[in-house]
Amino acid sequence: QMQLAESGGGSVQSGGSLRLSCVISGYTFSYRNYCLGWFRQSPGKEREGVATIGNDGSIEYTDSVKGRFAISQDNSKNTLDLEMNNLKPEDTAMYYCAAALSHPCNPRTLVVVTTTGNAYWGQGTQVNVSS
Repeated sequence: QMQLAESGGGSVQSGGSLRLSCVISGYTFSYRNYCLGWFRQSPGKEREGVATIGNDGSIEYTDSVKGRFAISQDNSKNTLDLEMNNLKPEDTAMYYCAAALSHPCNPRTLVVVTTTGNAYWGQGTQVNVSS
């Protein structure tokens, strides 16, 4: 069983920055075959894939965060990070890291597999951005 644990959320003002981190444990020898990524959800809004990194190193972002967010992974530490800069109030949400045997690997398919339960994800970390 794979476990994921997010941290790093908090409250910032518009224009601020946060760095989210996700520690992946469990069957880590196999997670490198997975699509890793972050999705977010807030009350009354649909789940949104934010960023993904495939097992080939390919990276994709949803349009609203391009140029502001950066996803990275450290295989030596089994971590997946999300650097978030120039945060906006519309970025306010619970952020989750996820792992799935998803191909292709992109934010849209990450939403599909997490919605259908064909993925692992953590408890989430809350990000609040005030104007």
